[in-house]
Amino acid sequence: MASVPGGDRRTRVHVVSDVHGNARDLARAGEGADALVCLGDLVLFLDYADHSRGIFPDLFGTENADRIVELRTARRFEEARAFGARLWAGLDEDRAAAIEKAVRRQYAELFAAFPTPTYATYGNVDMPRLWREYARPGTTVLDGERVEIGGWTFGFVGGGLRTPMRTPYEITDEEYAAKIEAVGEVDVLCTHIPPEVPELVYDTVARRFERGSRALLDAIRRTRPRYALFGHVHQPLVRRMRIGATECVNVGHFAAGGRPWALEW
Repeated sequence: MASVPGGDRRTRVHVVSDVHGNARDLARAGEGADALVCLGDLVLFLDYADHSRGIFPDLFGTENADRIVELRTARRFEEARAFGARLWAGLDEDRAAAIEKAVRRQYAELFAAFPTPTYATYGNVDMPRLWREYARPGTTVLDGERVEIGGWTFGFVGGGLRTPMRTPYEITDEEYAAKIEAVGEVDVLCTHIPPEVPELVYDTVARRFERGSRALLDAIRRTRPRYALFGHVHQPLVRRMRIGATECVNVGHFAAGGRPWALEW
């Protein structure tokens, strides 16, 4: 387990999630902190607020991005998949190769922006197999693992659960629960997705419930960490609430806000 010395002084950690291509603000996110924690979703595939930004509009144009967002927002997922399939079929390049090339361009810029030290885990739209290739010295990638920062133990669990959206890093409930179990008792439990609590998983703009984890909720109640930190839901009904002894915090949609959430002890 790596550590950041705390000594007698206070320790300050900045936390970000859902970076979605915001390298400019990411480069400043660690200013004034002893460490940066990143809870994933570095990739910007499609910006739902600005349909001209992301891998999808770069390949297919803003008009087609408008249409795919319209279908997904209406939860017409089968139509959205069929529409997307027609677009990909007309692309000269292989789909997987085109996506990976675009993701690599984003990762090169984003990982270069991470300050030292950074502790990061994956989001559901990330491609984990590429992370260790781009992570520089000073960036530690963790998933189902723990690290000590300033005398507190931080546990990290990345990825999301299976959804009709079929994003790149979705795993089964059983796989996710096993990672939660592997982390065990910690002071701060860091995940990409929230615990399965209606107020924490409902997105007020998308007007839908995102997937939260029941295993994460059970672990919070059982192990009672000081904090449970997460992102994933960009406009949650509730950003912060207590579950027993644990302060549960959605650290915010960093792509839009550009400001990290600060934890100090």
